[in-house]
Amino acid sequence: MRRLTISLFAALSASQARADDPPPGFARLADVAPGIIQDMRYAGPKNFTGAPVPGYDAPQCWLRAEAAKALAAAQQDASAQGVSLVVYDCYRPQRAVSAFVDWSRNPDQRTKPTHYPHLDKSALFPEGYIAEHSTHSTGLAVDLGVKGWDFGTPFDFFDPSSWTKAKTSTTAREHRDALVAQMRRHGFENYPREWWHFTYKGADGAPSYDVEIK
Repeated sequence: MRRLTISLFAALSASQARADDPPPGFARLADVAPGIIQDMRYAGPKNFTGAPVPGYDAPQCWLRAEAAKALAAAQQDASAQGVSLVVYDCYRPQRAVSAFVDWSRNPDQRTKPTHYPHLDKSALFPEGYIAEHSTHSTGLAVDLGVKGWDFGTPFDFFDPSSWTKAKTSTTAREHRDALVAQMRRHGFENYPREWWHFTYKGADGAPSYDVEIK
């Protein structure tokens, strides 16, 4: 009986470990590039919804393994310059995308001054600032910046001033261009309406997932 109990406990523990793992083919960024700073905004209230987002049970960056390795190489370049990348979002469960849709339809406007001062929240999807089917859910997209660098606007500031090629200060222009060039060297393509958004192009056709981040 004792042996059966121990075996059952071991099986349950193994099942729980599997339930907490990233999707197949994914890696935890902390295991691949521990030097990258993780400031995972959707796991807490410091984001455009003003609250933790469903699907983010832990402030951890998950990415497809190939994207994580490419990002680790980009971090090596940053380290050689005496700086560090900081990630704000990586893999995004599909339930989080659905929560963004629901948020865009509710009357809550508390984050408007800091995130979308010149737009109605209902316009954020049509204007391309938030997507109903996000490449983040494939584990190939990452939102990031460089610690201490001025990019002209904050992360998730939904405004034309955040477009990568928008008119901005000389310092912010240099930083945006440097980040785009560095990420491009490692296989990432920038989304023109967000200086912080990059998609790894080495695994096209990857499936989306709705696994909670733990």
